[in-house]
Amino acid sequence: MTDARNIVLTGFMGTGKSTIGRLLAARLDRPFIDMDAVLTEQFGKPIPEIFAEAGEATFRVAEAQLCARLAEQEGLVISTGGGALVNPQNRAALAATGVLLCLTAGVDEILRRLDGLQDRPLLNGGAGGAGLERSRRIRDLLHERRHAYAAIPLQVETTGRDPEAVVDAILDALAANHEAPGMQRIGVTHPQGAYDICIGEGLLEHTGRLLLARGLHAGPVALVSNAQIADAHAPRLEASLRAAGFTPCLCLVPSGEEHKTLATVANLYDQFLAAHLDRRATIIALGGGVVGDMAGFAAASYLRGVPFVQIPTSLLAMVDASVGGKTGVDLPQGKNLVGAFKQPEVVLIDTAVLATLPAAEFRSGMAEVVKHGIIDAPDLFAQLEESGPTTMAHMVADAVRVKVRVVEADPFEQGRRAVLNLGHTFGHALEQVSHYAIRHGEGVAIGMVAATQMAVAMGECAPELLSRLERMLARLGLPTRALGYDADAILAAMGHDKKRAGKMLRFVLPRAVGNVFVADSPGADVVRAAVNYILTAPDDEAHNG
Repeated sequence: MTDARNIVLTGFMGTGKSTIGRLLAARLDRPFIDMDAVLTEQFGKPIPEIFAEAGEATFRVAEAQLCARLAEQEGLVISTGGGALVNPQNRAALAATGVLLCLTAGVDEILRRLDGLQDRPLLNGGAGGAGLERSRRIRDLLHERRHAYAAIPLQVETTGRDPEAVVDAILDALAANHEAPGMQRIGVTHPQGAYDICIGEGLLEHTGRLLLARGLHAGPVALVSNAQIADAHAPRLEASLRAAGFTPCLCLVPSGEEHKTLATVANLYDQFLAAHLDRRATIIALGGGVVGDMAGFAAASYLRGVPFVQIPTSLLAMVDASVGGKTGVDLPQGKNLVGAFKQPEVVLIDTAVLATLPAAEFRSGMAEVVKHGIIDAPDLFAQLEESGPTTMAHMVADAVRVKVRVVEADPFEQGRRAVLNLGHTFGHALEQVSHYAIRHGEGVAIGMVAATQMAVAMGECAPELLSRLERMLARLGLPTRALGYDADAILAAMGHDKKRAGKMLRFVLPRAVGNVFVADSPGADVVRAAVNYILTAPDDEAHNG
């Protein structure tokens, strides 16, 4: 690295700061500073004794003085104590001459790594470190520090990675930050190649540079959007594209799922031809899932395929629809019955655009975040149950990583990818019978309740999960019931679901948070009972308790 700024690793105890810091320093041929080791030498005693004899306040003063001294140097790799950068003055001092990265790990992983260690004075209230007490203390401290850690945009997860892999992830995070300040970059591989998902605040202003860096041809590009979204976001995007040598042509589609049809795509072809787009021209989707699905299908079929870029503007599209390469349109008989796999060249997620998203649409997107938590992100699910994620960008990234893990394992929906349809068999049917008065995310929320009730009825899932899920969804402002609809109409709509296998209906059901499975044709009585459940008003005590 030619950048002389310090690299500062922080994060909670047990996330691997010292181990990773030494490896990173060796890889970059830089001096390594372990702040806790320096302070131990300065006081002449271990940190637990400093806390016990001099007090935590004295230790924190010395820690702040050390931060100030290190900020005057350059070219270092620095590992801080877990509480050092909770102090905003310390954060500001080290950030002035360095790049801050926060290492993260789940509570269970932190507890495992700290098992048997007695040199953690802030965990000492736990009866000699008993597991339950330590776990509670870890959760309490993480809650106290969450805003301080969240103030650091660059976050690197260490759970499930060996130290060298964590160093690789840090170097990738530093490279992404160089492309656009604070940007996170998640790589996706697929049978035809790979692409990046770039997540950060204000990425629209960097779009032109980010596209050029990924080899996209400067010149005419189609910017597919609807009028409302284009009014809000297209000017900044177009300015960024023009500054990088692109010539954007705005191609508008009507707003709403009811317009996600072959006729609308045919109109897009006309607009592309009028703009003289050739095979090197990129099609950019600026919008929610409907815009992304149609623009992607058009990109897959126009001139037998042209480059495609996703810039999702809804939370639902950010965490789900924009990732994985599935595109398509609806037929009167059901959703997404015509489509193609079209992998994007890059997905750019600017979380700042969510500020203009209507509240109902934001809530709808939260259903997909909950879904990803149930599928493969227990820590995310716990955050949603408790005090919520630290920042929007981190929540989006956590949810996106679930989708990435699944689609990389099953790029063409032949197996594992089916788990992403948790709640969707019911949800799609509800959308259809309501003539899309029920939003997609609302349908998924109700569908997850039905799926969980089905799992409980089959003896596959504890009833407590159903209660937890309903409480969480209600707290997020999402529906858990679809009162007033007809059970037979819903069952008939489910019969047209594209996820069915022959005449068998396929359901994704949870056993527990982080453990879902696929059930084929669990029985007509079980399915009808689940439908009846979501058509019945909830018991107030069970729902709100």
